[in-house]
Amino acid sequence: MKIGELASASGLTAKTIRYYELEGLLPRPPRTASGYRTYASGDLQRLGFVAKAKRIGLTLRQIKEVLLLNDRNEPPRAHVRTLLDENLAEID
Repeated sequence: MKIGELASASGLTAKTIRYYELEGLLPRPPRTASGYRTYASGDLQRLGFVAKAKRIGLTLRQIKEVLLLNDRNEPPRAHVRTLLDENLAEID
């Protein structure tokens, strides 16, 4: 799918998706011969995770850390728990 379709499916703007690519939250997609980005369903799932992680209070930096663990096939659960505990401690 193209960026507009991904934006529509994810509820994000194309500008936000490009920003997430720039920040390393979303891998740079392949491009067509005419230069259009092409995305797969995995990209939509990844954006869904980013949105959920933001809703529970993780920063983009923290989300990137979790995604990097996941990309290396390391279970991120313990790290997410630590991040959430740190965020709760800051709130307290």
